Amino acid sequence: MKVIVVGSSHGGYEAVRELLQDYPQAEIQWYEKGNFISFLSCGMQLYLEGVVKDVNSVRYATPTSMEKQGVHVFVQQDVTAVDPKQHEVQVHNLADDTTRTEKYDKLILSTGAVPAALNVPGKDLDNIYFMRGRDWAIKLKKATVDPAIQQVVIVGSGYIGMEAAEAFAKAGKQVTVLDIMPRILNTYLDQEFTEVLDHTLAQHQIKLGLGETVQKFVGNDHNQVQKVVTDKKTYPADLVIEATGVKPNTNWLANTLELNADHTIKIDAYQRTSAPDVFAVGDATHVQFAPTGKEVPIALATNSRRQGRYAVKNLTNANQPTPAVSGSSALSVFEYHFAATGVKEATAAKFQAKIASVYVEDTYRPAFVPESQNAKVQFKLSYNPDNGQIMGAQIMSRADVTADINVISLAIQQHLTVNDLAYADFFFQPGYDRPWNIINVAAQKAQAQLK
Repeated sequence: MKVIVVGSSHGGYEAVRELLQDYPQAEIQWYEKGNFISFLSCGMQLYLEGVVKDVNSVRYATPTSMEKQGVHVFVQQDVTAVDPKQHEVQVHNLADDTTRTEKYDKLILSTGAVPAALNVPGKDLDNIYFMRGRDWAIKLKKATVDPAIQQVVIVGSGYIGMEAAEAFAKAGKQVTVLDIMPRILNTYLDQEFTEVLDHTLAQHQIKLGLGETVQKFVGNDHNQVQKVVTDKKTYPADLVIEATGVKPNTNWLANTLELNADHTIKIDAYQRTSAPDVFAVGDATHVQFAPTGKEVPIALATNSRRQGRYAVKNLTNANQPTPAVSGSSALSVFEYHFAATGVKEATAAKFQAKIASVYVEDTYRPAFVPESQNAKVQFKLSYNPDNGQIMGAQIMSRADVTADINVISLAIQQHLTVNDLAYADFFFQPGYDRPWNIINVAAQKAQAQLK
């Protein structure tokens, strides 16, 4: 059996790993359009801040390591078309500008997503960067030490925008974050948490322009960006970093596979597309959202990796549906660490979910532990007010308590209720936590609220 895997990031990498495990005799061809396989954009902030020194280490695998396992790795080879009837793909070799066709028995597409660039005047000016991929990582690293770059404007206040803001603030740049939304991290955290982070960003001299729409970029005679003009203000800029989201890399498949309204690839529970023997995984697909049971786009590495594995599990006998996910994620913004999962007040309307919430503040450890070693913890639990089913949660502290969100994620997937969590058994040790875990406290409060 010959299997072609297109794309070398999270989903493609995991598909290849599962193929090596489940089909050791298969011929595996692995294609990457760029000249570098399996770069992890989620590790970019660590590289920009110097925690990771070598950009080439921010990866899962090397061509050499995969070739030794029997995988045929092709870099700078762009798969440009699929012919499902003939079971063929068209490959454009970018190194020598030649084109060929390759036969396949099974095809796994992990085409991913590309940055969503703003379509405004000045969009083609120099010094407008993105936070995605190895090439941009190298350019951004150079920008952190370029003395000619002092004013950095970041468009977008989601995870990528926050990572960029922190990295460039730590590099000594003057950073401004703009967003059309009224709050930073608007779809990740509710207001109780973002108010704290607003104050933290101000303490680190990061300015915010929220509720503003970028209208144009203005450049100088050398075609370099100089200003960002919004509907409210004008901001000086030596560098602009766009972090306004991503769009699926699927235009080349529009006449071949059935796509969803948002141009993601339509798949079934087994990662199968509308074409026989063609599977799709990763950011260019939807996932089943455990709190609601509906199919939604959630671009996370964890989702891509899981899908890559299940595409192969269902390669020849589709009997293992890909598990639903809770949409769990975490991030640090300077001294604060936070995590979220499931539905929150900020996203309930988007997911058409009915929720109620309880908010709890507590200390990390018992009251007798000195304040210097006893950070405040904020926790918010969301549940269905009709039956008490757990729907989501958010947690934040100067202490790293983000792992608590994994408990909530599992509770969502197992359809647990506030009654299940109110007196659930969690360990207690004064060096680590309180006698009642904050999850217990919140669930007990939700019980009282339900009554």
